[in-house]
Amino acid sequence: MSTHRNLFAAAARGRRRGIGVLAAFVVLFVGVATQVRAADDKSAPEFALRSLDGQNLRLSELRGEVVMINFWASWCGACRSAMPSLNELNEKYRRVGLKLLSVNVDDEQHKAEHMSDSLRIRFPVLRDEQKAVSKLYRADTLPLTVLIDREGKVRYSHTGYNVGDEKKFVAELHTLLNE
Repeated sequence: MSTHRNLFAAAARGRRRGIGVLAAFVVLFVGVATQVRAADDKSAPEFALRSLDGQNLRLSELRGEVVMINFWASWCGACRSAMPSLNELNEKYRRVGLKLLSVNVDDEQHKAEHMSDSLRIRFPVLRDEQKAVSKLYRADTLPLTVLIDREGKVRYSHTGYNVGDEKKFVAELHTLLNE
């Protein structure tokens, strides 16, 4: 609460500073809204997609597991930056119940294959050529990372990626894996 008081006090110091503080408050509010929206216990929309290796995967087949879905595209720099961390999370947590999936939204499969190969992605890369699944999950900003609990409920959702975001993912994974 003191953070909010500090923000409003700074805003009173001057109009120019106030605009910057207001922007910071909006960012803070948006972050809270994302957590609240993700904690609404909404069932994850069902989907079935084909992976780059030709296997079909249906989300409901993973019920009972904690699922992390990362929506990405080859042209997305933040998506490319996130992949090494996602590989590490997959290696560390797959043995304790994490199922990490990626959903590629490129129009051309060869672009997804190239990025997957160059970054050595070690979890399923699913193709959403029609972008139907992306629309279901509202993946308007990439990357979008969604965490789903063992009961199939969307619990956390994050748009974009910055170095260090994996710390949030780890904390949330610990919560879900320990439930």
